[in-house]
Amino acid sequence: MIRPDHARTLHLAHKDGLILPNAWDAASARTLEHAGAPAIGTTSAGIAFALGYPDGQAAPVDDLLDALARIVRATSRPVTADLEGGYAPDPDGVALIVTRALGLGVAGLNLEDATDRGTLRPVEDQVLRLRAARHAADTLGVPAYLNARTDTYLTGFGATPGERLAETVRRGRAYLHAGADSVFVPGLTDPTTLRELRGALGGPVSVMLLPGGPDAHTLLRAGASRVSTGPALMLAALGHTLTLTRDLLGSGTPPATPGPSYAQVQGWFSRPAGAADSSGPGR
Repeated sequence: MIRPDHARTLHLAHKDGLILPNAWDAASARTLEHAGAPAIGTTSAGIAFALGYPDGQAAPVDDLLDALARIVRATSRPVTADLEGGYAPDPDGVALIVTRALGLGVAGLNLEDATDRGTLRPVEDQVLRLRAARHAADTLGVPAYLNARTDTYLTGFGATPGERLAETVRRGRAYLHAGADSVFVPGLTDPTTLRELRGALGGPVSVMLLPGGPDAHTLLRAGASRVSTGPALMLAALGHTLTLTRDLLGSGTPPATPGPSYAQVQGWFSRPAGAADSSGPGR
């Protein structure tokens, strides 16, 4: 179901700075909603791992879209989808994938400029792909929030920090001109550089939380319009599962966690997404 209302809500959520947790399946999406998240992103790595594939467009696109559909159905919050490089070799293919994703009720999407080889796609090529994505959304009448990701920092572009920043500005300006609503720069966590980038771009910047880096509120104060978690929540959940299982196999201690009870989660999925939960505390 196409959800232009969710797309408009997602745009409004960015106005004062958005902290965006990322889900990887229906259960995690419903959990994030009950924790109070105003919007939910997806993590391409998390979905790939949950499906049994490595990250990097290795999962079949139909499996990815099926996972997106489950996430969208599981929550009443707007969902913005990580479509990686668009799962297509050309702009027309990107437009098709975007159309299919928006048809599932997705409100926003990420498209990145990194290739499967870990290199950066030429700016001119990425601009065409972003324009195709925007045209697909406009054709459906969905004001989708288009987050254009550049991997200048993740790939360590350039010989100096100055060269890296200059290339990020060059790409970011081109992407905003092509119809992107913001420029996503994962790997950038230095508040001073973030302020400089925001000023040079003249448009919104999204970043991702990284272990050992600044907290989300610090990044928002430095000029980020959105701070997402990427695969961090899933990796933390896997880490917690590792610890509990090792305890079980070692001392025999039964798994215990301060998380939601069986009855509470059963209640979440016994009612429509967004329905009040009377089986336990929380939002």
